Amino acid sequence: DVSPVVAGLIGATVLVVSVSVTVFVWTCCHQQAEKKHKTPPYKFIHMLKGISIYPETLSNKKKINRIRRDKSGTAKEGGRGNLLVDAAESGLMGPDKAPDGPPHVDQLPIKVDYGDELSPDQSLTPGGSKTSSPSSPGDDVMLGDLTFSVDYNFPKKALVVTIQEAHGLPVMDEHTQSSDPYIKMTILPDKRHRVKTRVLRKTLEPVFDETFTFYGIPYSQLQDLVLHFLVLSFDRFSRDDVIGEVMVPLAGVDPSTGKVQLTREILKRNIQKCVSRGELQVSLSYQPVAQRMTVVVLKARHLPKMDITGLSDPYVKVNVYYGRKRIAKKKTHVKKCTLNPIFNESFIYDIPVDLLPDISIEFLVIDFDRTTKNEVVGRLILGAHSGSAAGAEHWREVCDSPRKAVAKWHSLSEY
Repeated sequence: DVSPVVAGLIGATVLVVSVSVTVFVWTCCHQQAEKKHKTPPYKFIHMLKGISIYPETLSNKKKINRIRRDKSGTAKEGGRGNLLVDAAESGLMGPDKAPDGPPHVDQLPIKVDYGDELSPDQSLTPGGSKTSSPSSPGDDVMLGDLTFSVDYNFPKKALVVTIQEAHGLPVMDEHTQSSDPYIKMTILPDKRHRVKTRVLRKTLEPVFDETFTFYGIPYSQLQDLVLHFLVLSFDRFSRDDVIGEVMVPLAGVDPSTGKVQLTREILKRNIQKCVSRGELQVSLSYQPVAQRMTVVVLKARHLPKMDITGLSDPYVKVNVYYGRKRIAKKKTHVKKCTLNPIFNESFIYDIPVDLLPDISIEFLVIDFDRTTKNEVVGRLILGAHSGSAAGAEHWREVCDSPRKAVAKWHSLSEY
């Protein structure tokens, strides 16, 4: 025989457990049903001539079909095809393939004989062998035309943009007298959609025929959006060359009745239109007795959204130049999914006092991407070739205040 109190407790426990299990099962079934009938916002599909490149997922584990063209122009799969950028070209191979490696303390003995200095109009970056800035073609150079189409899928609330082809692109590679063009597309003003086409080799008349479908965009918001196409030429050994850009406000486009075909002239890039690239805080101190420069990358803030998730995976690459010759490069850890990363990583360089006037330190804030080429968010230069008054003042204060750590915030500039 069981007492009424014990029987009541057992009955209440069984009842609570039964109700809890029932509620849990109902919640799981309800969530599964919602997932089947609801498309999450800011989701996109990339179609290349009818072949799905990016499956419908926002995870980092993207399956990529390699596409290779034979001489007849037909596309076929291949394990070593060129989709977007090969691993070696995207910086995923070689000594720099681990940006999130252990902390670095670099001892750098500097010699004076680094070879001839480059002319002032050449780039400070490692690709400084170019005679002029590729992002600034002459005003008299025609940059070509871009053809694309815009459509809207009302049942799925999806904007469909097809980048078809470009004509009359300028020569960006003097050796081959050709270019390796590809296109980056962003939907402004939020920049939540950032996609790119594959690279087409050695052509001035590229045919991309790639379709990007963006879900979660209400038709009523189309009039407030602007399509920004950035036309670039891939460079294996340095930063990619910017050919030009195309800005298309959707306020003048009505895809409600069907696909709208558009052709726009590619214009010289207007740097003034670019939004803020964020800020970087760095600290420098120089020890005249030890002849040693300590560089500390502290943190960044207000970085632009680089991923489709609205976040970024930033790290900082530190390049040290003597004159216009790069003599050292190091990088910080990657900070995952943040627009306000905190690095707190230091690098030490042995620099003689008499060489300080010719030393420049370049900070590149880069968005790390496992599947495509890492993208530079912004740049800061301190030292002899500082591009801003604040940077020159910071360097002068470091040189005039030995043994004192000087930390300041700097706005990042376009790379």
